Amino acid sequence: MPETPFAAWRVRVDAALDAALPATAAPPARLHAAMRHAVLLGGKRMRPLLVYATGTAFGADEAVLDAPAAAVELIHAYSLVHDDLPAMDDDALRRGQPTVHVAFDEATAILAGDALQTLAFELLAHAPLDDARRVAMLRELAMAAGARGMCGGQALDMDATGRGGAIGLEALQRLHALKTGALLRAAVRLGAIAADADAEARRRLDAYADALGLAFQIRDDLLDVEGDSATLGKTAGKDTVQAKATFPALLGMDGARGRLAELGARMGEALAPFGARAVHLHALARLAVQRTH
Repeated sequence: MPETPFAAWRVRVDAALDAALPATAAPPARLHAAMRHAVLLGGKRMRPLLVYATGTAFGADEAVLDAPAAAVELIHAYSLVHDDLPAMDDDALRRGQPTVHVAFDEATAILAGDALQTLAFELLAHAPLDDARRVAMLRELAMAAGARGMCGGQALDMDATGRGGAIGLEALQRLHALKTGALLRAAVRLGAIAADADAEARRRLDAYADALGLAFQIRDDLLDVEGDSATLGKTAGKDTVQAKATFPALLGMDGARGRLAELGARMGEALAPFGARAVHLHALARLAVQRTH
């Protein structure tokens, strides 16, 4: 496989995030420190990588992609801060570090998540693009983050917690299409908007992103069973303890792995007409399917 620019893209987005986040020396210092704790302590940066991989595949300059790449990561970071709260998943470990409410306090964690969300839209509002593409990006990210996307999926997930395998496969797929898939698809769409990709390309990119979102979640479910907390950087085995609805719970481990392989093939089919320019999107598909944390 040819060398990927992923390491360089991670450096780019980390620099953009660092520049966008308020300095801890400025008041309110505790809030600013919590925001930086939530964002800058690592992570796969899958969503920014999708922005860069999609945008550059269709001719966008990396400098144009920095703002949407940082914005989608800020939304992801805010969602993790709130997801880890005692009222949600009640987790103490994230990316190998104490979660924000543990490192600071619950009130600060809530405010930090709120501030990260609004900062994402501020970044997009000032992206170096024409007004039409900025508005399209704002609309896309807002839809993916709200009740028709990530927040709606989280609500469905909370409703399903404790029911284990009682939820049907179709309902579970819808849950994760919203909770996990919507923001991953938004990342691909932000790159496509920046590059002004045509309608047919966007249709294929949506098919790729939809399969990627489901594959990413199935792999997450498998890792919760197979992985350990040190490798994952978060508490392993919580899905079983909380009787969460997961793909292994419904399909069994082998069934979930088989579904993962099918989604990998679907991603390849969606990208096939793009040829060599989609090489980095193919690499991210493999990463989603094969990752170990």
